[in-house]
Amino acid sequence: MADDAAIATAGADGGLLTVSEAHALVDVANGANASLRTLLDWVENYLMAGHPDLGRTGAVCPFTKQAAKIDTVRMGISQAAPQDEEKAFVLIRDGFAELEKIPSKPAMRHFRTVIVGFPGCNSEAGVAMLKRVQRRLRFYSLRRGKMIGMMHATSEDPGLWNPDFRPLRSPLPVLAIRHMVEQDAPFAAKHPPLMVAYLLRFPLAGAKRLVAYMRAGG
Repeated sequence: MADDAAIATAGADGGLLTVSEAHALVDVANGANASLRTLLDWVENYLMAGHPDLGRTGAVCPFTKQAAKIDTVRMGISQAAPQDEEKAFVLIRDGFAELEKIPSKPAMRHFRTVIVGFPGCNSEAGVAMLKRVQRRLRFYSLRRGKMIGMMHATSEDPGLWNPDFRPLRSPLPVLAIRHMVEQDAPFAAKHPPLMVAYLLRFPLAGAKRLVAYMRAGG
């Protein structure tokens, strides 16, 4: 748990918090830190929960649910606006280094994840800017065996198990970084650049998962 001074300044402008620190901050804020409260609620009550339209059992994001259990989730809020592309770019690029700093047991390092909300980008221009940041960092991410994802309120990306479901919708725009894992075969199958990086990282086990997914009709 962060001390009181750290809690007073963390969580904003990319300062990263554990889930328990985020709870402490919003609980003592008496209505302040609304964006952090929104992000925390979405992570816990959407990403880590089931959904009737998901098309399978379990949490919308099993990765995040497991990461939270072992305290390897870090989250924060950036005040970057649509005109602040370089600020957002540097923040997320630096997030890769912050990801590596998250303490964890060696066998659990792949569960580390960083989630940053951008309440000032909840507009068409803001979402477009964050998509550019995501594209600019895509190969930077893949070269390091990481995934960079974007969620926002009007996302039309279909679900893997139910194409009518829109799993990447969130109440405020979010960019998230996590480790690539073997279970990413369904994502790799749909994105050629990712498939190359995936098979380089998991040549045998990854190929088996891709074949199994495709045989199952993926």
